[in-house]
Amino acid sequence: MRLSSDGLVFWQYGFLKLNGTIVYSWAIMAVLVLGSFLVTRKLSRRLQPKRWQSLLEIVVTSIQNQIEDVGLRNPKKYLPFLGTLFLFVATASLFTVIPGYEPPTGSLSTTAALALCVFVAVPLFGIEDRGFGGYLKSYLQPTVIMLPFNIISELSRTLALAVRLFGNMMSGAMIISILLTITPFVFPVVMTLLGLLTGMVQAYIFTILAAVYIAAATSSKKAKKGSKGTSAQTHAT
Repeated sequence: MRLSSDGLVFWQYGFLKLNGTIVYSWAIMAVLVLGSFLVTRKLSRRLQPKRWQSLLEIVVTSIQNQIEDVGLRNPKKYLPFLGTLFLFVATASLFTVIPGYEPPTGSLSTTAALALCVFVAVPLFGIEDRGFGGYLKSYLQPTVIMLPFNIISELSRTLALAVRLFGNMMSGAMIISILLTITPFVFPVVMTLLGLLTGMVQAYIFTILAAVYIAAATSSKKAKKGSKGTSAQTHAT
């Protein structure tokens, strides 16, 4: 039994290897790119758009509302990054209904890559919003003593993102494989449906956590603006 799609090798030449994780990841990206192109090539502003456009608008609006609920005041700014994360993880889970498919998110290399994307995006958004010096000062809050702990926290939450998604996706795939061997009729169908639900939940959690980290990196400047506005109103009163 393979623990992940890394063990499924399609082609190998020396140390170069084309495994299932790479193939399935690129397949998902191709489907997302092609699907977005086909859906958005003929967008309409009519009151009754096509079904595919309505579905796309529901997905985009829902993701945007969730981003705003986290505390990011300009959700459209973060929608491309966070929306892509959600769609990739969710699509990787939905494709488990295809026989022979193994989700690339069941590989630690894929989840680590996604977590590294978040690890890089958080300071980039923070620097863009607060400036380079302002973002670095956040590591010294509330005191200078907290500097090493804030750095460790930054690294550990990235590791937690990768391991959490990897563990849930891999365990789900293993349970389905075991039940398929023992009871090849009823339980695999039930577990597949449960796996789809779990995968969607994991996609939601991963995206929300990324949004929370970005909100934390960009919140101080907004908080300062809010406090200045409050103090100005107090003086005016």
